[in-house]
Amino acid sequence: MAEIPLTLGNQLRRLRRADGVVVAILVILTALAFRVPDQLPLTLAFVLNALISIAPFLVASVFVAAYAKASGADNLIAAAFHGHGLRMVGLAALVGAVSPFCSCGVIPLIAALLAMGVPLAPVMAFWLASPLMDPSMFVLTVGVMGIDFAIGKALAAVGVGLLGGYGVWLLQRAGLLGNPLREGVGNGGCGGARVRNPKPVVWRFWGDASRRRVFFEDGGKNLFFLGKWLTFAFVLESLMLRFLPADWVVQLVGQDGWRSVVVAALVGVPAYLNGYAALPLVGGLIDQGMAAGAGMAFLIAGGVSSIPAAMAVFALARLPVFIAYLGFAFVGSIGAGLAYAMLA
Repeated sequence: MAEIPLTLGNQLRRLRRADGVVVAILVILTALAFRVPDQLPLTLAFVLNALISIAPFLVASVFVAAYAKASGADNLIAAAFHGHGLRMVGLAALVGAVSPFCSCGVIPLIAALLAMGVPLAPVMAFWLASPLMDPSMFVLTVGVMGIDFAIGKALAAVGVGLLGGYGVWLLQRAGLLGNPLREGVGNGGCGGARVRNPKPVVWRFWGDASRRRVFFEDGGKNLFFLGKWLTFAFVLESLMLRFLPADWVVQLVGQDGWRSVVVAALVGVPAYLNGYAALPLVGGLIDQGMAAGAGMAFLIAGGVSSIPAAMAVFALARLPVFIAYLGFAFVGSIGAGLAYAMLA
């Protein structure tokens, strides 16, 4: 009898160590099997077909991210924070929109930059642009939403970064946002080392065994990460197409105009899941009648100011900086949505 609690305890520990996204997928599929059994084969077929269609873009995005990591191309981020202040803002927004860097390094990197005395304006430009676009995201966006939407989102990422960077510069000229970091926040973390001690880029890295190992390890990790999130998103998309009334979507965010864009930006913050998972969901909503500009606003608002990201920023920055961060993200997402609606 004494072995039963031990066995149960082991199972609970294994469950805690299990990947949350994978567990969520299994829970949803199990619930479908018991509650809506006729939907289960339809969902599985939808997910399989979607993954097959997106596979070339998924493999390409994994390759790009792994190559950047193994070659050290992600260290080029340091170049964005040297030079004249206003030029730094533009360069930081551009680098933020194309830099493939891990989510674990975002907050330490920003803390390192600010603690090292890098002005807040270029840091804010990078801070706002970096979660919105990177090479992997661009490739997958082309696969899910099309080339026009991918280019629009990339331009929006740079635009939101520029808005925040130059906006902060103007606020600081007015005497605001003096000390951005909270007390006790330092310049540690894996991301900060890229700026403090940038390493040279080795474009032909395959002759180096250690870099080859980084390539394959990072590629495998990214493949699992992207695969699980896209699978989760496709599962949700299949359910959304089945159970979400199309006329409700049209009434809420289906009209081309500023109201639908504002509503989408407001909904994007709490409803956002993950940059990659959001793509199929927005694609499904557009199929249901969501306006393209509202879809763009949803992706931009959620990418910058989702609840997990906002909590991390709140823990790092002082309240005025946090408010400015949210304000620029919200205004930028509305501007991006309206601009895309006019040009699409």
